[in-house]
Amino acid sequence: MMKANTPRVGILGATGYAAAELLRILLRHGGVEITALGALPQECGPLGKLFPEFAGRLDLNVEPHDGASLAAKCDLAFCALPHAVSYKFVPGLLAAGVKTIDFSADYRLKRPGLYEKWYQHKPDEANLAHAVYGLPELYRDEIRQATLIANPGCYPTSVILGLAPLVDQGLIRPEQIIVNSASGASGAGRAVKLNTLYCELNEGYSAYAVTGHRHQPEMEEQLSRIGRVDVSLHFQPHLAPMDRGILSTIYAWPMREQTQEAVRKLYRDFYKNERFVVVCDDPPSTKHVAGTNYVRICPVVAQGKIVILSAIDNLTKGAAGQAVQNMNLLLGFDEARGLL
Repeated sequence: MMKANTPRVGILGATGYAAAELLRILLRHGGVEITALGALPQECGPLGKLFPEFAGRLDLNVEPHDGASLAAKCDLAFCALPHAVSYKFVPGLLAAGVKTIDFSADYRLKRPGLYEKWYQHKPDEANLAHAVYGLPELYRDEIRQATLIANPGCYPTSVILGLAPLVDQGLIRPEQIIVNSASGASGAGRAVKLNTLYCELNEGYSAYAVTGHRHQPEMEEQLSRIGRVDVSLHFQPHLAPMDRGILSTIYAWPMREQTQEAVRKLYRDFYKNERFVVVCDDPPSTKHVAGTNYVRICPVVAQGKIVILSAIDNLTKGAAGQAVQNMNLLLGFDEARGLL
């Protein structure tokens, strides 16, 4: 039984893959009460019918999106809504005093012009100004004081954490970085799309967004902040025949010759106090992180380059798990509560 002062949380966009993962984590968290769920009208109904795994575990109806109604029922809201949709609901939640963790890209980029270029809409500049980028390993103190958290993208999480130690120390050429990443199909969302149908995806592996992907400016902006210098990279995403997971292979050119021992020590020192970052000696697999909030990073010095292999679960550390990590910081819980 929940205590009277238990924080109440709600979810807008409650019928997607990331929201389902969020519900799984929150139900085992034990420190919050889920009080409201919202979705498009055609997706509404008893949660146990929409997701049978929750039948008997959470007796709530998913109701049509209504920011005001949800704000009245919760102290903290997760917006698991698509890009260019979240910003229509977030201002009302904040005005009602509801702390908000947004899964979309609507508050991730600090330069407003980038939204028009990559997402074809003008941003909510008033709230963008005080949004905090929700990567706890880098911005923990800011997150604790925030009212609006921009939960990072899944690809950027794997890449930014993979490169942060090198960029922070100025050890690599900031204009000469190549990133190849592969994601499971859940990263494309739950809507029906031709390229994620079983017969299209199974036993196939394909590149997409070859002329530019909208997560690239997010990576460049955050890495530039970490490195205190303009960082540019070439990012190429791929769709892999699996449900979940991301493996990023990052190629960086060092400013001067490096040994593998020195690079591994740098990474271990940089992340020595981070519970969800594992610096490993062997290349990680997406199976090593499936269903967890961990990122496994393996830096290798090879043929004059530094190659970083970074694996996460796109639905957990790349979305819902990271959101709960942020929630824990906001509400004063142990940062790992519900995630171990």
